[in-house]
Amino acid sequence: MTLLHSLLDDPLIRVRQRADGAHGQLTLPELFVAFAADEVRDFPALRPHQRHPWHAFLVQLAAIALHHQGVDQPMVSAAQWRDALLDLTPQQPDGAAWCLISPIDQPAFLQPPVPEGSLAGWKSDQATPDAMDLLVTSKNHELKQERMAVAAPDDWIFSLVSLQTAGPYPGSGNHGVARMNGGSSSRPGVGVSPPGGVGARWARDLTIALASRDAIAKTHGYRVDGGVGLLWLLAWDGKSELSLGNLDPLFIEVCRRIRLREQNGQLLLLRTSSEKQRIAKAETGKKHGNTGDLWTPVSKVGAKSLGVSATGFNYKRMCELAFPTAWQAPPAQQLQPSDDREGLRLVARAIAGGNSKTDGYHERQVPLRSNMRRLLVRGDIGLLERVASERVDAVGRIHQQLHSALEVLLDNGKERPRKDLPDSLRNKARTFAKEFERAEDLIFFDALSEEIEAAPEAREAIRLRWLLDMADRARRVLEQAFSAGPRSAEPRYRARAAARSRLEGGLRSTKILPALAEHYRQERLSKENNDDGNRDRAEP
Repeated sequence: MTLLHSLLDDPLIRVRQRADGAHGQLTLPELFVAFAADEVRDFPALRPHQRHPWHAFLVQLAAIALHHQGVDQPMVSAAQWRDALLDLTPQQPDGAAWCLISPIDQPAFLQPPVPEGSLAGWKSDQATPDAMDLLVTSKNHELKQERMAVAAPDDWIFSLVSLQTAGPYPGSGNHGVARMNGGSSSRPGVGVSPPGGVGARWARDLTIALASRDAIAKTHGYRVDGGVGLLWLLAWDGKSELSLGNLDPLFIEVCRRIRLREQNGQLLLLRTSSEKQRIAKAETGKKHGNTGDLWTPVSKVGAKSLGVSATGFNYKRMCELAFPTAWQAPPAQQLQPSDDREGLRLVARAIAGGNSKTDGYHERQVPLRSNMRRLLVRGDIGLLERVASERVDAVGRIHQQLHSALEVLLDNGKERPRKDLPDSLRNKARTFAKEFERAEDLIFFDALSEEIEAAPEAREAIRLRWLLDMADRARRVLEQAFSAGPRSAEPRYRARAAARSRLEGGLRSTKILPALAEHYRQERLSKENNDDGNRDRAEP
């Protein structure tokens, strides 16, 4: 069988240039050269949930190649990169391991050799690349299935990388990757993006990967030298397992037995199940995804890798990750003294895992401004963590008061214990209250940065202004919900008045938010004093 679609020799990867947005196509070695010059804006065929797997793959592959060459700086020419990548596959000097299609007794790109020597019995029910790495959803409208009727080679490349290096566990015989906390989780990606394009981030993380590999090997028991880095080079019968102790610290894994073939001028995927996970589950299960991944936070208690739920990277979770006291920031998230002083962003990406399903793709980016950057570089996160946690608490307290007021409104102004409310009413109130929390989520980090970046003497006033604005936003949400309350005259007025009273009582309670309550008290006293003065002047 001839070799087809070589990543080393054929310009398969479509890119857009940063300079003018022009489209082009590159080989993998040419892409690394373009990355080093930060010339690439993006990849037109790359789908959002594929962004982190593709970035991680390119960083790990480049780091493995450079380490194998004994150098710590990217090569300057595509020819040098081609030679370095080919050196990683000495058993395939013809480049078979870098082709999308090769003989089945040889590795193809991210496709292990088939020791049985035959694909008889393998399924061919996934005819498009978007079906291969589809998020495991229950409804077709969540992510349209099999839309790529005419797919280009890089569509398959991106899907191969996404499936083999970040694949979840959709069911028996289809094991997920080792770099996640159990079968119902996913592989997250949390790191720092510098100003520039995708090449700037690649160059930053490549430097960190090379500097971190020895420490990762020592901590997790990998081989500093001579470990298996490209797992698709090894034949796999679906029954054998690999030990973590035989791997390179930056290994690129494969989790499924798949092969690409060509039929009527189009690529077609063949797949079969495997009895065992490619990397020994007895080892990875004990680690709970804590495998030394460059982009995966690990809990300080229990040493488990980050799992992402349907709430994704909301303001609460992002505060936990950005200013970690409960999480160990992965190497790619840790700010370096060499990082730019402006334009840095904390980037978090993940698919929310579930039991044989996913709860969508989640991504969030948070600007790291000068004061925040300075404190993070110094490791002085006390102020950041305190301010962030106080603000998270404040949002939660006002959200709770709003939710209580909404329940009173929808219950026709009655005052009765929450346990006596029907579930339908509580759920309806929760829906309105969630809109408030979502709106606060959108502006949370901009408001937090304003306080952190301000002079110390100005921070209290900034915090109070934020609290007052948030209280006004809660009032507006309550008023917008009036249309869902009672409609007839007397119950309507009673319900609205009782709901307003419940919300205002909470906002003015010293037990809820003392600073806000004190402001309202001083405001009331000032008004009373003005009224008394006006009356005194009015008396003859």
